[in-house]
Amino acid sequence: MELESAIRATEILLGFAFALSSAEHLYTAQKDRILPLIKLMASALLCFGVLAPYMCLLLCLLTLRSLYHYQGPYNGGSDRMGALILFCLTLANLLPQQQYQELAFGYLAIQLMLSYFMAGYVKIINPDWRNGQALQDVFSFSAYPAYANLHALAQRPKLLFAASWFVILFELLFPLALLQQDTLFVALLIAALFHLTNAYLFGFNRFFWVWIAAYPSIIWLQVRIIETL
Repeated sequence: MELESAIRATEILLGFAFALSSAEHLYTAQKDRILPLIKLMASALLCFGVLAPYMCLLLCLLTLRSLYHYQGPYNGGSDRMGALILFCLTLANLLPQQQYQELAFGYLAIQLMLSYFMAGYVKIINPDWRNGQALQDVFSFSAYPAYANLHALAQRPKLLFAASWFVILFELLFPLALLQQDTLFVALLIAALFHLTNAYLFGFNRFFWVWIAAYPSIIWLQVRIIETL
């Protein structure tokens, strides 16, 4: 994947993710609708590639305004990842030389890789994740909108123990997927299905779209590394 194609794909995916979150805010908010409406319009224009560098700048300003207004990310991890993608994408669009554009876009790919690896590291040092108790607690006591019949999974400790270790090992080994193109595509597919499952079971819909928006960067980085070698 060429740098220009990867940047364009990221613009489309991130614009779509931002448009969805802005539309959700407009639908539920009783006031303060002006900024989400502007963000929705800028996101739509970014999707279609209309004045993309300027739309990125505008979205950066709106993101900074939101961080100031809410004293941090409005929606936790998905907002942090969205801001990271946006800032790296803006730099990749505006920096004057390709080598600097590649550094900005490559930084995004490395952060994506680390997001999975560090998630696995945090889990493996937690005894509740190593013995499956963490997932048992999720299905037993979670206030997230999981279907009622899924609470029965809390009574299957062996299954949850295996699931816990599958997630831990997958996240820790994710960086190794860079070694081969086919392996990377399989790893990204598994990761996307993981985010989709969390969206379906627990309502983490924003995580799915935002993390997907970062995938073109790591696909591009792998190609770039192979070309260099």
